[in-house]
Amino acid sequence: MRGNTHMRVGIAILGGFLTLAGVGAAEDWTQWRGPSRDGTVGGFSAPQAWPQTLKQGWKLEVGEGYATPVVVGNRIYMFSRKEGGDEVMRALDAATGRVLWDTAYPAAFTMNGSAARHGPGPKSTPVFSNGKLYAIGMTGQVTAFDAASGRILWQKPGNPDHLPLYTSHSFSPVIAGGLVIFHPGGHDRGALTAYDVNTGDVKWSWEGDGPGYGSPLLVDIAGTRQIVTQTQAKLVGVDAATGALLWEQPFASSNSTNSLTPVRYGQAFIVSNNTLPTTAVAVSRENNRWVPRVAWENAEVPMRMTNGVMLGDMFFSMTIRNSGQYFSLDAKTGEILWRSEPRQGDNAALLKVGDLVLSLEADGELVLFRPGRASFEEVRRYKVADTPTWTQPVILGDGVLVKDVTTLARWSWN
Repeated sequence: MRGNTHMRVGIAILGGFLTLAGVGAAEDWTQWRGPSRDGTVGGFSAPQAWPQTLKQGWKLEVGEGYATPVVVGNRIYMFSRKEGGDEVMRALDAATGRVLWDTAYPAAFTMNGSAARHGPGPKSTPVFSNGKLYAIGMTGQVTAFDAASGRILWQKPGNPDHLPLYTSHSFSPVIAGGLVIFHPGGHDRGALTAYDVNTGDVKWSWEGDGPGYGSPLLVDIAGTRQIVTQTQAKLVGVDAATGALLWEQPFASSNSTNSLTPVRYGQAFIVSNNTLPTTAVAVSRENNRWVPRVAWENAEVPMRMTNGVMLGDMFFSMTIRNSGQYFSLDAKTGEILWRSEPRQGDNAALLKVGDLVLSLEADGELVLFRPGRASFEEVRRYKVADTPTWTQPVILGDGVLVKDVTTLARWSWN
């Protein structure tokens, strides 16, 4: 992943481009892709210069899985799989990595052989709200935990005989008022389901499609709160209060692996998969009904697992073409602004930090970019793991949390 003619390497000092919150971050990272579910990191304090290497503060064996660490105040919550098969939720001290509590439950799971290299999960990132954590495991078992003690508050059984086709439940839940929304179920049959946050009672369900592997957005469009998500074969908008289907756009991949979280741009949602172009679907209210329309398509840069970020009117991500290429599109038109050299990697987890992008590549390299409309600069590249890193990184104080196959580590640039 070297040698990019569009990268101008060697920038050492950024001065005040980033503000990095001290330990005890300016904003909590309570869910998948952060407070707004768009990969944007708020409030940072500026390092005087980016070091040549990062310092490892602590490292802890936490088990397998790709759930993003959840950070609330001085605590980290980590959802993973113990050796022996149990799924486990842990609370860690953010400064030291010390385990404050852990709660495990049996979760036997047999991986589809074609996806065995991705491991037995869990894949879904929990959500924190009002002192509680909500998570879905690989068999579709939904659990609510007390975040202070780890006590299980309520739990709904999964169905190990009816699961998504490949890597099982990856949909990360979202809070909508007094509801927590999951998409349990399996191939060709599932139900987007809203549970009461306190009791676990089902308040509504929509059974229009099986679950995808991506996660939803909670958005307001023209005064209506909607859950917008890629399902197994569609992009849909569902009323967050009632579960009524508001609109749907067919969007099926060749192997039923819709894996991306939609990225919002105005009233459009940018999506892709391994079969269809990167596409912006615009949603409007016309004659008392919701109408989705394709605003633009770009077949040259399809995405599969790298969730993009917005930088103003630019959309930045990595395409699966050419063994991985970073690219930027004009979000208004879908026009390609630039592409990096090929062979950048299988997958990258992106965060927007100020006017920069932090990319954790699947081979354990953490890269800092400054994208522009004509090209982009590689600012720094750090090696932070020796095994694959498929989990989203999380900014913590003057550093970053990195989860590899089985360990969680805190790295610092000060």
